[in-house]
Amino acid sequence: MARVLVTGGAGFLGSHLCDRLLEAGHEVVCVDNLLTGSRDNIAHNLEGSRPFEFILHDLIEPIRVEADFIYHLACPASPVQYRSNPVRTVKANVLGTMNMLGLARRTGARILLASTSEVYGDPLVHPQPESYLGNVNTLGPRACYD
Repeated sequence: MARVLVTGGAGFLGSHLCDRLLEAGHEVVCVDNLLTGSRDNIAHNLEGSRPFEFILHDLIEPIRVEADFIYHLACPASPVQYRSNPVRTVKANVLGTMNMLGLARRTGARILLASTSEVYGDPLVHPQPESYLGNVNTLGPRACYD
């Protein structure tokens, strides 16, 4: 059984990833600051006897945990958040990723860095097929992610 760290683990994708990892028999450490994630998404894992640990933490600050694998999904990715607090949004993305890369190096963990759907811009087609390349405006509110 591997010990797996999932950042952004209380978000939509992160919480489902935590569920699948637990089903596969892994020990899961879920880290989230609940800025966009919700404790409701992981409540079922907190109540049982599953090998699941939740850590309320902002990845702008380093975190000391042990892990064999890191899935780094934490990333405020909304133009609304970027407009209301651009410095904090960029810090969360840059420092959060730097801290996870440092943790991976220190522990020897393998890391997967996930992007966000913001890289596709404002889609012109719904739902988007796998071949969709996006609709990107480099001067628009999503430009910090393009």
